[in-house]
Amino acid sequence: MTLEHLILLLYVFALAIFAGYQVISKVPQLLPTPLMAFTNAISGISLVASLVVAGEGRSTLATILGTVAVASAT
Repeated sequence: MTLEHLILLLYVFALAIFAGYQVISKVPQLLPTPLMAFTNAISGISLVASLVVAGEGRSTLATILGTVAVASAT
């Protein structure tokens, strides 16, 4: 993995954190049901993505990080 690739992945990760925080913070406190449905959908998407990363087998580090992501998402 090159340094440029690692920087790109960190950039995407930072943008995902920022976008997720902005989306969740915009939901009014009076609407718990849509918020729960939305967070459950995000959790499902992140679980599927982490399963793909863990199962790809590109490198040991990717498999370990994917496994940690699966554990965190569940």
